[in-house]
Amino acid sequence: MALTTLNLSPSLKLVSNNNSFNNGFFGSQFSESFLSSKLFLGSCSSSVGTLSFAINHQSSGRHHINGSQWCSTAFRCFAQKSEPSVSVDGPGSNGGSERVVVLVIGGGGREHSLCYALQRSPSCDAVFCAPGNAGISSSGNATCIPDLNISDSSAVISFCRKWSVGLVVVGPEAPLVSGLANDLVKAGIPTFGPSAEAAALEGSKNFMKSICDKYGIPTAKYQSFSDASAAKQYIKEQGAPIVIKADGLAAGKGVVVAMTLEEAYEAVDSMLVEGVFGSAGCRVVVEEFLEGEEASFFALVDGENAIPLESAQDHKRVGDGDTGPNTGGMGAYSPAPVLTKELQSLVMESIILPTVKGMSAEGCKFVGVLYAGLMIEKKSGLPKLIEYNVRFGDPECQVLMVRLESDLAKVLLAACRGELKGVSLDWSPGSAMVVVMASKGYPGSYEKGTVIQNLEEAELVAPSVKIFHAGTALDSDGNFIATGGRVLGVTAKGQDLEEARDRAYQAVEEIKWPGGFYRKDIGWRALPQKQFARNA
Repeated sequence: MALTTLNLSPSLKLVSNNNSFNNGFFGSQFSESFLSSKLFLGSCSSSVGTLSFAINHQSSGRHHINGSQWCSTAFRCFAQKSEPSVSVDGPGSNGGSERVVVLVIGGGGREHSLCYALQRSPSCDAVFCAPGNAGISSSGNATCIPDLNISDSSAVISFCRKWSVGLVVVGPEAPLVSGLANDLVKAGIPTFGPSAEAAALEGSKNFMKSICDKYGIPTAKYQSFSDASAAKQYIKEQGAPIVIKADGLAAGKGVVVAMTLEEAYEAVDSMLVEGVFGSAGCRVVVEEFLEGEEASFFALVDGENAIPLESAQDHKRVGDGDTGPNTGGMGAYSPAPVLTKELQSLVMESIILPTVKGMSAEGCKFVGVLYAGLMIEKKSGLPKLIEYNVRFGDPECQVLMVRLESDLAKVLLAACRGELKGVSLDWSPGSAMVVVMASKGYPGSYEKGTVIQNLEEAELVAPSVKIFHAGTALDSDGNFIATGGRVLGVTAKGQDLEEARDRAYQAVEEIKWPGGFYRKDIGWRALPQKQFARNA
């Protein structure tokens, strides 16, 4: 991708991937208007800090950047009209078709992949990401806004109005549970993500279980407790193995699969007595241990209708062979052979649609992505709901976004407007895999600031490789450094899963990062099935 950078002022940088920049609208207007543009930008940019502004132009032609008073003033050199959203007419687009500026909320690998897919969307003109990270900014997939306080709804609304943002996509769960989508929708800003009330499907495991009970959604048998003694008595009656879950949000670490009664008692004490998860652990859900194969199922929901995404499967345990403690996810692949077309239909009919209808009946319609963590039971072969997340999974989102061929911005806007009925999605053939590289010590304590090198070379080592950044920053020498537990998502596509795996690991091995580690067996469950099917 060719990028053109214009230093319009000391505090704003405009990055365009329009290959015809020098011959198109910007090229003809820039020389005449640079000085006045610099004056306008210099007087207005202090409210948002340093920006690297990425604009997506997939075709040459006539371009308009319009919007809020701030934006239309700042870019008066480029546009004279004053319309509520960004629009571009040109070859490859339907004349007059809607085009929007998108703000992605979050700063991890999931958000990087969403920015990557949105930037490729024909109906998307520009992508902001708040706070973003160094890798997202360096990739040119979005303009990162590190100083925007995403927990301050009024600040987010103000930014959206200044930049004429026509769609907000909320990546992480915490802003959703705290009500960011409520405030944005109330302000008239289309937002892909559920209200705080609907986000309780993830924010409270007890709430999710009660919805399952009321609307007949298959899930593991359970009981909820706030008293440690009562919880231990129930555990003793049920026996081990058994699963202990913190009721609230615990950054993916609030689930303990206890193989012994002693482990279960320790988990109860850590949550209810010691308070390791704070208020998130003041209630626990104790549920039966389901034996089988886990899978992730995603559906886009507009309040009344739902459409499935492609299947994916992640690897929660930190060690090879699915050993060690749970993590946020150490790798994923798509499609997941365990989720046959028949099972996908069954999941939609028995789990997703009853949930959507149930939430609507409860008076809190769900708009966003429903991420169902499933167990395909060994004894029955049928899916049961383990948990709901109310956002794209991480790292499953990475493999889905590299395979998606539909216009993501257009589809998400349709969801916001209740217009998903009849919509279908296009996916690239073959498979995709992501291998997560994490800081040594994760999911426990780990060192920050370790240097990562050779990332550009790694992306070029094989076709269809893309590295998504989850926890990186730049040091004073311009080197990428690790700032989180899960740091990189090395993603690759292939004609089949074996080729995707080979390409992903080829890229991983090219990366020079002594302070990192990764699982070496991502996809191990699916590959024998695939090879067996081939031999048959």
